[in-house]
Amino acid sequence: METRRIEILSDSTGETAEKVVRAAMLQFPHSGAHIRLHTRVRTREAARPILENAAREGALVVFTVVSPEIREYIHSASYELKVEALDLIGSLIGKISTFLDRQPINTPSGMLPLTEEYFRRIEAVEFAVKSDDGKEPRNFRKADLVLCGVSRTSKTPLSTLLAQRGLKVANQPIVLGAALPAELDEAPQDRVVGLVIELDQLVEIRKARLKQLGMPMDASYGLREQVKQELDYARRIFRDHPGWPVIDVTGRAIEETAVIILESLKERDEANKSARAALV
Repeated sequence: METRRIEILSDSTGETAEKVVRAAMLQFPHSGAHIRLHTRVRTREAARPILENAAREGALVVFTVVSPEIREYIHSASYELKVEALDLIGSLIGKISTFLDRQPINTPSGMLPLTEEYFRRIEAVEFAVKSDDGKEPRNFRKADLVLCGVSRTSKTPLSTLLAQRGLKVANQPIVLGAALPAELDEAPQDRVVGLVIELDQLVEIRKARLKQLGMPMDASYGLREQVKQELDYARRIFRDHPGWPVIDVTGRAIEETAVIILESLKERDEANKSARAALV
């Protein structure tokens, strides 16, 4: 089957377009389509060869460009070259402009001045790196969120993703038979989240990890009975801490799990707010 290509063209980092395309591609798990990202495309001269190559290869072009001139050029060149092109942000900017009755500044995000929000996210990412894998238990009290779970329950990628949204996230591994650090009980208990996963999937993930590392497939790390004991131990810990929300990550992308965690925290915040209001 011929490999189909999707060219993502952006005047900034391309992060927005890539996330949207990859989210859509989840609905086509066996397509074998190849995605290529072209960033900081801000001139006609930079856009033209990408479009010409897309024409030769019969690729789909998905673009996010805020400059009206470059956006119009991509539209006209795509028509000229008979390239299928999708403008992800142009029509949305137009709709919002009409709705707000304001003109957009039409400046790529990579050229905008750094904001307080930007520095907050950088600080959160640095916090997540320092607090990964239980390295700094003293940070639990400062964290907006602490993730707990056995190995390969997506603690680190979740921490990184949530940090990119500005949350200070720490994570603590649960190791069979090992007590959790005392600092965990000193953290706000409604900010500690337990992560669980279905046994068979975790065994599969761990065996894949062993293979990736070139380790023996019969290592205890990937043995079903060992994994079951670890999960049972984690669930006992979660039962002993009823204030911790517990999220099942089985079969979920980390983006979906992140949304579930954020919704869970939001519900708890609202419930606490309502309880305090009732006491007044």
